[in-house]
Amino acid sequence: MSSPSSKAQEAREAVAVRLREMRLDAGITGRELAVRCGWSESKSSRIEHAKTPPSDADIRAWCTACGMPGTAEDLIAANRQADSMYVQWKRLQRTGLRRLQESGVPLYEQTQQFHVYCSNVMPGFFQTPEYATALLTSIAQFRGTPDDVADAVKARVSRSRVIREGGHRFAVLVEEAVLRYRIGGPEIMAAQLGHLLSVMALPSISLGIIPFTAPRQAWPLETFTVFDGGRVHVETLSAAIKETQPSDVALYLKAFRNLKDVAVYGAEARSLITAAIDAVG
Repeated sequence: MSSPSSKAQEAREAVAVRLREMRLDAGITGRELAVRCGWSESKSSRIEHAKTPPSDADIRAWCTACGMPGTAEDLIAANRQADSMYVQWKRLQRTGLRRLQESGVPLYEQTQQFHVYCSNVMPGFFQTPEYATALLTSIAQFRGTPDDVADAVKARVSRSRVIREGGHRFAVLVEEAVLRYRIGGPEIMAAQLGHLLSVMALPSISLGIIPFTAPRQAWPLETFTVFDGGRVHVETLSAAIKETQPSDVALYLKAFRNLKDVAVYGAEARSLITAAIDAVG
């Protein structure tokens, strides 16, 4: 399977090819198209070769110049989809962290079934305010974003109401290492682990812990969330990745099932969490 960044580029190239075909079908040169659109010939060339991503206005102008204004909206939608497949964190977080937390609310509210796998930190909707503050502070400092951590934490905690409201269902897998990673001081970690014990009792939550000693069918992966089996969000160090291609979504669900098979639940999971609490002291 090609990487998410390369697939995003392939999607951009598909839009560029469609624009070039439209120009050729209209029987006009790149220079003539540039004249009709009111920009340089080099801009037309950069767009056709997927070197410069077109704006919504560029696509509308292009389609109008080719005598096909009715095709603009579909191409704009395809271009936006390509642009959102692989988005660097520095772009998403350039104005701070609060807006990113708030932008996810509609998707969280619409989703009925979540499949969540976490290999590095606690799932966002399980985080205590203190844990979220420690985590988001380190992210803001590492990436050099504007310091709006307090507002971002409030937004994250508010978004977490979905685990108690709206009839949503959560299948969550957490690597045991997450229970041991020290995010914040000992008191923060102990409180976070205690909170994890309380939320796992909610009827909407199925929480599995993957022990260190579990025989692996799937290696530890990057953190990901599947929304209603139709969309996957993957978090890497540099970028937020969105997968909507059915074969790719199916691949993540297959990995989730493999990981689920080696997780422990109920009393065994609580025992691992309790052991982690004891180790904090």
